[in-house]
Amino acid sequence: MSTPPPEEPRAARTRERLRRALLDECAERPLARVSVAAVVRRAEVGRATFYLHYDGLEALAVDACADVVREAVEALHAWRGRPDPVHAPPALVEFFASLAPHAGLYRELLSPGGGGPLGRVLHRDLRAYSLRERELAGAADAPLVASAVAATFAGVLGDWLHGLIEATSEEVAHQVWQLLVALHASR
Repeated sequence: MSTPPPEEPRAARTRERLRRALLDECAERPLARVSVAAVVRRAEVGRATFYLHYDGLEALAVDACADVVREAVEALHAWRGRPDPVHAPPALVEFFASLAPHAGLYRELLSPGGGGPLGRVLHRDLRAYSLRERELAGAADAPLVASAVAATFAGVLGDWLHGLIEATSEEVAHQVWQLLVALHASR
């Protein structure tokens, strides 16, 4: 992942206001029932300002949820040394527990199987991070395992959010961790 250029402070504040407004709207109703008018009214910005920063509500929603992608990537790599093959790192357990407040929005952006606009961002960022880590370790199978890790995590997360996997947040954290450790060990 390359680091984007620093954002102008005013633009950063405006984007943050729009993200917060969207999250607040989505706390009250599904994304499909949220309008640009409601978001700009809540953010106290003009409609033109909205379109200066985003090409639509889905783009804003993915940006508003981008933190969850960063948190997932960091949580999966929050261990040092030899990983415990059974128990997920505390950061991964905390990550799954933290999803509840905006689970409805995440479900709208991350489809079962890990697809959807948020799933694509999650897969891209997780694959890039995993690939970099595997290459630094000198693994010959780096691209294969990086793809498998990203697809497995995004798929399990999407299925769990949609109720296709019955488990508590803590249980699913340990289960997905076990799958990922097995992927790393299989090659």
